[in-house]
Amino acid sequence: MIRAARSAADELLSGLGVPIRKALEVTTPRGFDAAVSRLAALLRRLSRAPETEAVRQAVAVLDVDWRAMTAAQRSQLVRRALASAGRAVSTVHEQIRAPLGCAASDVVAATRSDGRRRGLAIAADLNAVDRRAVAYVTRANSLFVRDEYGRRLDSFGLEAKRIVARGLEDGLGRDEIAGDLARAANAAMVQRSASYWDVIAASFVGEARSLSQISSYAEAGIERYVLSAVLDEHTTDTCRFLDGKVIQTGEAIRLLDRMESSVDPTAIKQVRPWVRERVGEDGKRALVVDRDGERSVLAVVERSGVGARDDRGAYSRALSGRDLAPAGIGFPPFHGLCRTTTLPDV
Repeated sequence: MIRAARSAADELLSGLGVPIRKALEVTTPRGFDAAVSRLAALLRRLSRAPETEAVRQAVAVLDVDWRAMTAAQRSQLVRRALASAGRAVSTVHEQIRAPLGCAASDVVAATRSDGRRRGLAIAADLNAVDRRAVAYVTRANSLFVRDEYGRRLDSFGLEAKRIVARGLEDGLGRDEIAGDLARAANAAMVQRSASYWDVIAASFVGEARSLSQISSYAEAGIERYVLSAVLDEHTTDTCRFLDGKVIQTGEAIRLLDRMESSVDPTAIKQVRPWVRERVGEDGKRALVVDRDGERSVLAVVERSGVGARDDRGAYSRALSGRDLAPAGIGFPPFHGLCRTTTLPDV
């Protein structure tokens, strides 16, 4: 099955003019950024035609004389437009599965090779946890993409209703309303992809790398690992706070167990939520995670290090390393475009 998926993906990439099986180096900041950039470019190419077709389908349905319709008819027409657009992008999450599967295998293999070069006592071939990691990140990210298009359609549906209502109120003609709807459809279905695929690619590569590192630590009998942030001017307070925290390898494996059993993106986010920044009543920013309707504070930012190199900042009310994994904070990525990695605690 893996060979068949790779064959299909390679054929697809070849047709797109994308270099196939270029050697990956994902354990350095520069190599990680390069891998993310390549994957994001591929995902944008794969999604471009369906997204453009979704806009065309929606606009074709919505180019009508709105003044001749009742409110109920207008609502029904918007629903038809969303259904047409939805069909155009309905297979994107399936189309990217094979390329994602190949990318995950490559990231995991490259990470394992790096571990061997660094002296970890591990075999050259992928182990069972590695294969679980490949399957998980491929499935999970495909589901996230499917849900993203659902959110885009919902957003466009609301905006379309506002545009029509406002256009009728302002006395706009059919062509003017159609133009506004076309721009809104393009913004929702195409323009949002410019940054979205960067986030997906960074999360995908980061998670595949982390899970492979943890797999290698477990195989080598290493019981703990250290979170290691890239402490440059762009690093977030989240990663500055987490830099240097020690996590139990067994806790991370158990976190993967729970992630694998999650059947949809909402459930996955409950198991391993991303860290958010929120401002408290005292005006201070806090690093928080939301799970099961409850909010947990990881730390309060007393002094930010953002904008400086090699500065973790200062924090209060901070959770210890042993309390992070139970809160779902076991391994990177911790937020969008996260670059943090792990190192064995030896």
